[in-house]
Amino acid sequence: MRPRSRGLIVGLLTSVLLSGCAQSVDPIERLGTKAAREVSKARSHGPTLATYRRWGLSAPLAPAPKPSARATVPVAGPGLAPVVDRVPTRDKVVFLTYDDGAERDPRFVDMVRELRLPVSMFLTDSVVGPGYGHFARLRAVGATVQNHTLDHPSLRGLPYVGQRAEICGQQDKLKQRFGIRPRFLRPPYGTYDTTTLRAAADCGIAAVVRGRDADAGPLRTGDILSGFDAPNLTAATVALLRRVQAEGFTAARLEDYL
Repeated sequence: MRPRSRGLIVGLLTSVLLSGCAQSVDPIERLGTKAAREVSKARSHGPTLATYRRWGLSAPLAPAPKPSARATVPVAGPGLAPVVDRVPTRDKVVFLTYDDGAERDPRFVDMVRELRLPVSMFLTDSVVGPGYGHFARLRAVGATVQNHTLDHPSLRGLPYVGQRAEICGQQDKLKQRFGIRPRFLRPPYGTYDTTTLRAAADCGIAAVVRGRDADAGPLRTGDILSGFDAPNLTAATVALLRRVQAEGFTAARLEDYL
């Protein structure tokens, strides 16, 4: 074979291989990377008043203060993860957290991106199912992902091996999906026991985070809010943000305080 012909064939094969590699990239990963670049470019410019009004808020959210240090939480005991129901802080902040992963409204991704909302998603693998791509997009625009077990059982009373499988199993799933191991666990139904705290610590969990229903009375400093995803996640979040503003608070990122 002539050298020139051999070079043409090698070049053609290289082009085909490179083309195949490009096509093998997950479209969700490409979208996440693109969204992350857009967010990065926009970092120097906060949301405008028009943006807040477009989402149904009459005024901008107050910027969250930068915490001087992570909050000190009570120690549960040697080898046990601490339990946090409310963040001990004097800052006039509350924290927006979402459970399970059943609702996957694309408008919610847009709202988190445009308003730069600090939100934490506690995901259950059996609920999310094939919907992890939605949460990849949320992570790309600034949301964080935490552990809500594999199958959403009530953990209290289960043997150690079962609790560890639920907690560590979801740690492994989220590591596989997103490349991170969450720091926080929210036990389903808010129930736990000492075995839960031991299994959580053994799975690398820094804190067991519970919180309160957003509709349970006036807001308090450091409240970790959940349970406001019905009937529509985006609309419910807008309604909650109006309350947050009206009661003199702003939203902060849970991971910045714990």
